[in-house]
Amino acid sequence: MKKENIVTKKWGDHRKGKTDWARVDSLTDDDIAKAVADDPDAAPIDIDWSKATLVHLNKKKAISIRIDEDVLDFFKRDGDGYQGRMNAVLRSYMEQMTKPKKRA
Repeated sequence: MKKENIVTKKWGDHRKGKTDWARVDSLTDDDIAKAVADDPDAAPIDIDWSKATLVHLNKKKAISIRIDEDVLDFFKRDGDGYQGRMNAVLRSYMEQMTKPKKRA
């Protein structure tokens, strides 16, 4: 790789986005519930993603996988580390699906 093609970034630089976090922080639970209810694309899910963590395991396996373009673009838009973010979502899904089911 040519030296002029190498870009150095500080940790966190790639996480800057266009989100107005002050506006998001000011939303009430009712505001959020109304926005979700009004969103035709919102679908109820029963998987709790709030505790998804980025896990760095030593052993990774390189694979080739076909991903919808919009899904890949979603993960790539925050910059480097998109594969790790995708792995974190998949790991969280796996952990949710392998939990023992609660009985009523």
